[in-house]
Amino acid sequence: MRINFRPTEDAFYAFFSEAAVNLVRGAEILGQLSEATPDYQAISDQLVETEHANDDVTHEMLRKLNSTFVTPFDRVDIYRLGSTLDDVMDHMEAVGNLVYLYGLSQLPSLPREMHELIEVIKACAAVTAEAMPRLKAMKELEDYWIEVNRLENEGDRAYRMLLVRLFSGEYDALTVLKLKEVADELEAAVDAFEHVANTVETIVVKES
Repeated sequence: MRINFRPTEDAFYAFFSEAAVNLVRGAEILGQLSEATPDYQAISDQLVETEHANDDVTHEMLRKLNSTFVTPFDRVDIYRLGSTLDDVMDHMEAVGNLVYLYGLSQLPSLPREMHELIEVIKACAAVTAEAMPRLKAMKELEDYWIEVNRLENEGDRAYRMLLVRLFSGEYDALTVLKLKEVADELEAAVDAFEHVANTVETIVVKES
């Protein structure tokens, strides 16, 4: 039988769960881009606020990490998990900023495939937020990283189809450049969710 001599430090698990809840909030705000008449400036502003709130969580976690002598699991993995959760929020914020700053509100609507990527992000955020509170027990998490991997594959498909559409001649060259940058941030957000899941899998395997 494996005996765990590490302390139970609930603060780190609370940080991860809070960060994941912020990602759900960010994904919900991002989802407003799919509404009939989205307020692009308000979406951007709300994402900035949520990103700042998530930064506060990350900074608190790092302060706690730097002041804790013995951590509940490998401190490198704690740092990596906190950082990857923060990366997701950064990419979501970038999407909102770019859509607003590039004036993409002038388009009749964003490409359908972008909305599909946003739906993938929302699904990833939901399963991540559901999984984080279970990290402390280090069990019943395999379905989580399997589902995130499935969603990431779905996101890849939507991203590839989006590229096909962008280079089909439907949009002028400048608009293609703008939309491509937004698309890259959407894909990066989905990839970052997979990095979170991969980190969780690594932690669980190490601690098993």
